[in-house]
Amino acid sequence: MTDTAPTATPPTSQVTLADGRVEIAPGVPAPTGRYANADLLPVPVEGRTWTTYNFSALWVGMAHNTASWTLASGLIAVGMDWKQAVFTIALANVIVLIPMLLTGHAGPKYGIPFPVFARASFGIRGANLPAVVRALVACGWFGIQTWIGGEAIYFLAGKLIGSGWTDAAKVGGYAWTMWLSFAIFWALQVVIIYRGMETIRRFENWAAPFVLVGAFVMLWWMSGKAGGFGPLFDQPSKLGWGADFWKLFAPALMGMIGFWSTLSLNIPDFTRYGKSQKAQTWGQALGLPTTMTLFAFLSVMVTSGSQAVYGEAVWDPVQLAARTDNTVGLLFALVTVLVATLSVNVAANLVSPAFDFSNIAPRKISFRAGALATCVLGVLIFPWKLYSDPQGYIFTWLGLVGGLLGTVAGILIADYWILRRSRLDLADLYRTGGRYWYEGGWNWRAVVAFVAGGVLAVGGASFRPLIDGRPVPALAGLADYGWAVGLGTSMLLYLVLMTATGRRRTTV
Repeated sequence: MTDTAPTATPPTSQVTLADGRVEIAPGVPAPTGRYANADLLPVPVEGRTWTTYNFSALWVGMAHNTASWTLASGLIAVGMDWKQAVFTIALANVIVLIPMLLTGHAGPKYGIPFPVFARASFGIRGANLPAVVRALVACGWFGIQTWIGGEAIYFLAGKLIGSGWTDAAKVGGYAWTMWLSFAIFWALQVVIIYRGMETIRRFENWAAPFVLVGAFVMLWWMSGKAGGFGPLFDQPSKLGWGADFWKLFAPALMGMIGFWSTLSLNIPDFTRYGKSQKAQTWGQALGLPTTMTLFAFLSVMVTSGSQAVYGEAVWDPVQLAARTDNTVGLLFALVTVLVATLSVNVAANLVSPAFDFSNIAPRKISFRAGALATCVLGVLIFPWKLYSDPQGYIFTWLGLVGGLLGTVAGILIADYWILRRSRLDLADLYRTGGRYWYEGGWNWRAVVAFVAGGVLAVGGASFRPLIDGRPVPALAGLADYGWAVGLGTSMLLYLVLMTATGRRRTTV
């Protein structure tokens, strides 16, 4: 069986502009039906206005956040020195930039979000599988970031109100005022997302430089406490550069890749607003690896300083800021944390699942309804447990996330670049019976590749502290390379299955 264009789809249903961007042809009605709504339809060319600066600012705003800070500081906490931690993070972000650019290409070219892009490989109904997986991961991230933002409000209010706030009666192991702070920050994000994508773009533009200044202020403060920059650079590695370091390096690298493996899938949710391919390519290349490496450097310097000053590595910046006796400095640091957390959480962890959940039932679930579902599920995942331990946070949570999402990235890249040579039919992405309908709306080949890649990627991983043991102990040797194993396996298997069953490359 081969892919053939359905006769019901006129060849002039889309038009390709001189710069390569594609949109629904003038005079042709926009796709309708049960698989389309206003939020999932292609963005018209005139609506694709984001420039290189907008994408760079987006990445600066997302990279300069508390979770990114804890990635680097967490590596210090488990024994690396500053050189090892910065090297690991820099390499990871150069690697993850590659699938980011490959999947992001479909955004400015066709104006479509991630769940619609996934329909080409998984089928119009089958795209809900990777979309829901990605959405649930975003819910976990949303919860973690919201807990961090709640912490900042809790400490900020405690400084202003006093011990009556910080020493309040405990509920579930935390002061009830901490739970209230969590709820306030949760509600603030709901308000922002309800104002739409243009509000998010404007917020990212000014939040990015503000957060970077805040990080440098933290470095200046810690160097002053430590007696200069010397002690920050002098903190030795507990691992050395021998076998102990390299044993930790592989899972740490996969964890760092896993951190942005989420965005390597749903980056079309943002690049669909791109003015050109050049804008998204340069914006991401300038914004992601450079800012993540710089922020990692600032983080490890401050954390190394905390080791010199307090005798222990304080990996949580909120907890570290709370140790200052300077009220103005504390207020600035915690406000910076709030802005940084809002910046990444709204952009990275609400936009994507809002589109993903909308894709499940486009006629019933809007972008805003999908965002609200994310907010609710983000609480039900118990983020305070995921964030409580750097070992579990980096190696369990991020490792599992990276392994699973790497499998989806492998399938998307193989389908879009190798099989289809970046050619898609916009109308058929929303239509039953078209080239992307496959068998009942599902492409079973993509599902098989996803399951196989996922089992190999995470089956041998340790799920501690979530559960004891490994689901498939025989696969333990692959666990440290989960993202790479998942991506490579799913990509190869998908290509084999599509070729063996006669699903050849299509032309549009």
